Amino acid sequence: MSTTLTSTDFHFPGQLSVYHGKVRDVYNIDDQYMVMVATDRISAFDVVLPEGIPYKGQVLNQIAAYFLDATSSEVPNWKIATPDPMVTVGLKCEGFKVEMIIRGYLAGSAWREYAAGAREICGVKLPEGLHENERLPEPIITPTTKADEGHDMNISREEIIAQGIVSEEDYAVMEDYTRRLFAIGTRMAAEKGLILVDTKYEFGKNAGKVYLIDEIHTPDSSRYFYAEGYEDRLAKGEPQRQLSKEFVRQWLIDHGFMGQAGQKVPEMTPEFVQSVSERYIELYEHVTGRKFEKAPETDLSGRIATNVLDCLNNL
Repeated sequence: MSTTLTSTDFHFPGQLSVYHGKVRDVYNIDDQYMVMVATDRISAFDVVLPEGIPYKGQVLNQIAAYFLDATSSEVPNWKIATPDPMVTVGLKCEGFKVEMIIRGYLAGSAWREYAAGAREICGVKLPEGLHENERLPEPIITPTTKADEGHDMNISREEIIAQGIVSEEDYAVMEDYTRRLFAIGTRMAAEKGLILVDTKYEFGKNAGKVYLIDEIHTPDSSRYFYAEGYEDRLAKGEPQRQLSKEFVRQWLIDHGFMGQAGQKVPEMTPEFVQSVSERYIELYEHVTGRKFEKAPETDLSGRIATNVLDCLNNL
């Protein structure tokens, strides 16, 4: 089994604090910069699973960097540099407590709600007669609150503004950026024989300006279908071939776990862990069109510390 990085405890020059998220550890440098380390942790149903996934952090970080660079002319983002395969250094922004989820197809949790009878999600009305994985008449934005702990909750545009979570002016910018990013991601996916089904974006402010922050178009934040065979499978009511984290969620569901109280995470065998790693690498190669090059595994923490220090010294 390959080496994994499941926890970090760095002490960088100028470091004021560190936030350990479900997957990423974010270091605040002098209230100016953020050092974001994509670990090999994996979460599902808002629960961090007990086993790390080899190369997952590298995959997430490099896919995010690829798309941040590809979209920066349309939407300003926080990225300054990627000094290590598992690290991005960027501007420190004050994040909005909202995740902007955009859906082009009826899949995942939205389908589960629809199948249970819901015809409105986050204030967005849906027509009758839709089928699982069907393309929606137009992409819909279904935001969630961004919880520091526990589960994120669906919320409407109107509730976000009424509760003062985000101002109407900033929300309009986020909505515009979300649609632009999804259009670019959809086009780039199609060029690789993939369908970008749904994804989420996070935004923050620095010096009064809204920036795209965090990751973008990775398998943790996005769902992709293979375009080949999509229509045929839809017509037959068959599951779509997909590149996303949904197969992990489905495996957990099949083993009786959905993150609810009293449920126990099933054993993640070495074979299952390896299969998840291979799926992540496969997605990287599909969405970027590049061969995945595994970074050296010896002393991951030491390698990261050296690379980040070099970067910070040159900012």
